[in-house]
Amino acid sequence: MNDKKQRCPWPGTDPLYVDYHDNVWGRPVYDDRELFEKLCLDGQQAGLAWITILRKLDTYRQAYDQFEPTLIAQYDEAKVELLLQDKGIVRNRLKVNSIIRNAKAYLAYQQNHGSFSDFLWQFVGGEPIVNHWTEMSQVPATSVESDAMSKALKQAGFNFVGSTICYAFMQAVGMINDHLVDCHCYHQCAVPPKTP
Repeated sequence: MNDKKQRCPWPGTDPLYVDYHDNVWGRPVYDDRELFEKLCLDGQQAGLAWITILRKLDTYRQAYDQFEPTLIAQYDEAKVELLLQDKGIVRNRLKVNSIIRNAKAYLAYQQNHGSFSDFLWQFVGGEPIVNHWTEMSQVPATSVESDAMSKALKQAGFNFVGSTICYAFMQAVGMINDHLVDCHCYHQCAVPPKTP
């Protein structure tokens, strides 16, 4: 099948990457647990290409109990050692421990303040920021909003949440629409969905 759709150039022709671009990236996410998963996965990307993590997504979910924070927060050193033997994930001790630490921080935040989604979406005023880029070179790596989110997450006990990671996360979960204006997804993501 010859796909003639105009899209952002970064996914290239990799079918997995194209599907992610067309159906996931930039679509607003409001679910607490899903936001937790995406934040953890963006932290795993540090120093790597996102496609590396995307190809390991299913094994990440299996390894980390479908990113259920209450289960992850209970992981002990034996579980960490087991994860470090899993070829289906990035076997980096700091990154493995960061997901456990972030699960504990997530649960503590929810217990003390409530909605994790409301906390994260406050940095964009509760609705997507719609940019109007015409080429990839215009898309920034950080923003005032990602700086603020990074600082707040670190204060709440999260790690692997630098401003660059936060900006990539905000793009992925639709807090920032950075599809190029001529991409077929741009207008689909430009209008925030009505919340139920």
